[in-house]
Amino acid sequence: MDYAVIAFPGNKFRGEIAPAIADLVDAGTIRVIDVAFVGKNADGDAVAMELMELDPDVQEGLDKAGVVVGGLFNEDDLMDIAADLPPETSAAVLVWENVWARKVTQTMRDAGGQLVTFERIPHDIVQAAREWALEEAKA
Repeated sequence: MDYAVIAFPGNKFRGEIAPAIADLVDAGTIRVIDVAFVGKNADGDAVAMELMELDPDVQEGLDKAGVVVGGLFNEDDLMDIAADLPPETSAAVLVWENVWARKVTQTMRDAGGQLVTFERIPHDIVQAAREWALEEAKA
């Protein structure tokens, strides 16, 4: 399972990510377990939003992606997430299962393997490493 908070400065979440999520769901790559939305207005007041409180185009995109509210987050969880946002920012909060990993994970367990470490490397670090490697290859 993975968990992510994707912030949208200026409270400009309009749902363009829904088709990309739908593609992953349709391909059997992920299964969305829960989704929630939080935000903070210009005065710094935090709010948690239900799916039906979003703009209709956002709702439609998420419905097409098969995204449903799973109820994993309670009000305190969402308000804590919103508290960390800068003013005038909204965020999508997602939990998903990496369906693609089921077989290999089970095979590792069946072989007696135990997960010791798992981390995501931030995109900017990967990009910097690629650029460095390209420069080294040119030299």
